[in-house]
Amino acid sequence: MPEYSWDHVHIKTYDVTSSAKWLQDKLGAKPMQGTEITAARADMMLGGVRVLFTEVKQGDGTNATPAIPYAGFEHFGVAVKDIDKACAELKAQGVEFTREPVTPRAGIRIAFIRSPQGISIELLERDAKYK
Repeated sequence: MPEYSWDHVHIKTYDVTSSAKWLQDKLGAKPMQGTEITAARADMMLGGVRVLFTEVKQGDGTNATPAIPYAGFEHFGVAVKDIDKACAELKAQGVEFTREPVTPRAGIRIAFIRSPQGISIELLERDAKYK
């Protein structure tokens, strides 16, 4: 079988600049080397994964972001160290939480936030200290 690995996550948005800035300000993403954020496209790096933003326009036939939960791709997860501290910082910045930090099973603590475009992002920390 061929070997597969992650290359990118692609997010279509009505406002590329503010979307990229939000990811940069809230989660520490950085523009990819040699690229710049424009109104039409932004290529960012977050935790070693490319996150690409491209522009869509109202009325171009693009469907709105569905309400969660729904079938199909629902969210992406971002690992973080000291999840409780990270969540406190994001709350202080006004980030919307759709699920407060919880420990659903031994070894993992999670929380969910929503981007301004309605994208669900899971924050998670894997550590044996969570029982």
